[in-house]
Amino acid sequence: MTKRETGAPGTPDGPVGGSAEVSAPTRAFGWTLHGDGRRIGEGEVVAPGERLTWPRTVGIGMQHVIAMFGATLLVPTITGFPVTTTLLFSGIGTALFLLITRGRIPSYLGSSFAFIAPLTASQSSGPAAQLGGVAAAGLLLLVIGVAVKLAGSRVIDAVMPPVVTGAVVALIGLNLAPTAVDSFESQPLIAGVTLLAILLVTVLGPGLLGRLGILVGVVVGWVFAAVTGGLAEERVTALRDAAWFGVPELRGPTFEWSVIALTLPVVIVLIAENVGHVKAVSAMTGRSLDDVAGNALVADGLATTLAGFGGGSGTTTYAENIGVMAATRVYSTAAYWVAAATAVVLAFSPKFGALVFTVPNGVIGGATLVLYGLIGVLGVRIWMDAEVDFTDPVNLTVVAAALVAGIGDLTLTIGSVELGGIAWGSVGILVAYPVMRRLARFRKP
Repeated sequence: MTKRETGAPGTPDGPVGGSAEVSAPTRAFGWTLHGDGRRIGEGEVVAPGERLTWPRTVGIGMQHVIAMFGATLLVPTITGFPVTTTLLFSGIGTALFLLITRGRIPSYLGSSFAFIAPLTASQSSGPAAQLGGVAAAGLLLLVIGVAVKLAGSRVIDAVMPPVVTGAVVALIGLNLAPTAVDSFESQPLIAGVTLLAILLVTVLGPGLLGRLGILVGVVVGWVFAAVTGGLAEERVTALRDAAWFGVPELRGPTFEWSVIALTLPVVIVLIAENVGHVKAVSAMTGRSLDDVAGNALVADGLATTLAGFGGGSGTTTYAENIGVMAATRVYSTAAYWVAAATAVVLAFSPKFGALVFTVPNGVIGGATLVLYGLIGVLGVRIWMDAEVDFTDPVNLTVVAAALVAGIGDLTLTIGSVELGGIAWGSVGILVAYPVMRRLARFRKP
């Protein structure tokens, strides 16, 4: 999810050993067989440059597809983007990520929840302008990735300390709260069933099932809606008429400054998600990956840019798939190639896309009530992990102003450009924090 979204580093088995000490691969292909390819020894992991037998690798790859499915498809379902197109660029983006990081970072690039807010807020501008915002965010992330490659990953902490990153992530999630409530209220019974299913599966579901709470909840909500007549008849008709095979819908972007300004703050979230993913994988595999953090940003930036120019939603590294790796102790990038190929194949089924589009507003409301809150809480977690001091008046006041601007959706117009709460809150803290921090040096004790 959001990183979204990256879980705490480490595996249930503690520090890794065994094959984790093998030197890191420097290419995207050419995996060595781990042991006999069938078993993983106690305390061992299957490293990124290794694989199990191909049947087992394909099976684990399918698990990655299941893990990313709910979140990746929920974003286009909420924003109205073509599902199959988003899935296509998700698979292509994953393949690019594996190539650009030279097979050293196992990751699936799914739809980023961070884009939901600007895409929802800019719906009146039309899909082409929305795609322009996605493409612009991708280009900026790509440029930042190049800068990190040249200057080193520590430059990120210098420019965007945790107090800033946490605030932007939190306000992006909380800015969406009214949208989730509106969807919930449109079909309260269906939304309530969906929400209850998500909570029960997340809390009580064992292992991987517990990590698929959103997907299971959406399926339960959809079935309940179908039984109670809550599905839109025109969407059900479109599902019946949809072909089993077809080419995903491709469309190009247009660029409007108001939409771009609304979307660019998402880049901060993407940076946090990508860097967090790199650090988590590094901890779980027992090898430093700081030298390829810039590559990861470049790869996600390129994938998001391509999605924007082709009609898909922006991408990010997925913590859902980190859960699969932690559970299986298999970090082989071969499994991710299987997942990427599967996503591309599914993208060529309009019937599949039409099925996802039948998900009613009540189900979306029940799911987003949790998802948007998770994005907001992620910002809080960033503060907690970094032990941000909120007795410091600079941290306290700047963050407070930024959060209220985002949550209240402060909207002001400059010339012909209208900017909403996400833009003002993000820009405000990015500018105000370093200025206030410098001014605080002149404060007398």
